[in-house]
Amino acid sequence: MTDKLNELTAAGVAVWLDDLSRVRLSSGGLDQLRREKHVAGVTTNPTIFAKALSDADEYNWQLHDLATRGVEVEESVRMLTTYDVRWACDVMRPSYDGSDGVDGRVSIEVDPRVAHDSDRTVAEAKALWWLVDRPNLYIKIPATEEGLSAITDTLAEGISVNVTLIFGLDRYSAVMEAFLSGLEQAKANGHDLSKIGSVASFFVSRVDSEVDKRLEKVGSDQAKALKGKAAIANAQLAYERYAEVFSSDRWKALAAAGAHPQRPLWASTSTKNPDYRDVIYVEELIAPGTVNTMPESVIHAYADHGETRGDTITGAYDAARKVFADLESVGVDMDDVIVTLEREGVEKFEASWQELLDGVRKSLEAAAKGKGAPNKAAKGNAKAAEKAGGA
Repeated sequence: MTDKLNELTAAGVAVWLDDLSRVRLSSGGLDQLRREKHVAGVTTNPTIFAKALSDADEYNWQLHDLATRGVEVEESVRMLTTYDVRWACDVMRPSYDGSDGVDGRVSIEVDPRVAHDSDRTVAEAKALWWLVDRPNLYIKIPATEEGLSAITDTLAEGISVNVTLIFGLDRYSAVMEAFLSGLEQAKANGHDLSKIGSVASFFVSRVDSEVDKRLEKVGSDQAKALKGKAAIANAQLAYERYAEVFSSDRWKALAAAGAHPQRPLWASTSTKNPDYRDVIYVEELIAPGTVNTMPESVIHAYADHGETRGDTITGAYDAARKVFADLESVGVDMDDVIVTLEREGVEKFEASWQELLDGVRKSLEAAAKGKGAPNKAAKGNAKAAEKAGGA
């Protein structure tokens, strides 16, 4: 039987999991995906953590301890989430070591409420880097205008960064500029560039969701014929810019000093429209040096019926530009689409963060009243984490 995920990996696409929970860690599910499904990295976000903490009692023992110590809600959230990410880093360590530090990475996001405050973003990034204390960690920083300088300043400290919530081409170019500047400063600061990693998370399906809504409103046959084309074209043109930047003399100087390129990472790759093929945002975005972070359902779907047809990006630039021209001709303002998506992206993560805070607050209150006492299974999970280096 053909190993479709291995074919995808061989084509230059690193398969990452867009999910994390303590259940997945304690059950060995993450390690199984690493061993059997070629999963070489993990991404998280506030929405993922809010769901994880609301669904499982594996957190009870830690909540009990935090409540007993009187730890405040926001610090409790940091303790809970960094615990899981540290454990995941240890699970993924073989991929990190086997890829010379390129893969095996696990991401944790700064508080999204500080996405428009550069100084607080950098301070949060440094705190999370210290708390997790694993070389295969990524700190996720949103690609807001204010986030650009934070990306540079964080990399300059020798901290690896996953730049998230990228929707538009111009912002992506600015992100790559921030990356190069950060590495140049890191080198000047005496850091080993070979130890610093970065990816740029370019969001995909959300672009189609927003554009398709606008095309439906236009209502013409010409407009409707463009549905489901904007997101892939946008990502393909992003890869064109990536190829240009990482063939420049400026980059070659950094590479000579041991630096790894900032790979484009395709995020939001589950289809939101059931009329679209469930693996379309994987099949149509295959090119060397990329990452595709997928929910587990998409990983299994690709393993079942995904088609790896070689590089589906570098020969498609002209067709992608025509999609953009056609969208403009029917009245879709892509600049406005990108501004809308960035604003909504930050707002959604802020809402999830608040949901996370509210959930932890209620759990701490329950634990303080004796309703969240640790159970045997939870204690066992703590011992398992400690054994794995995740405590």
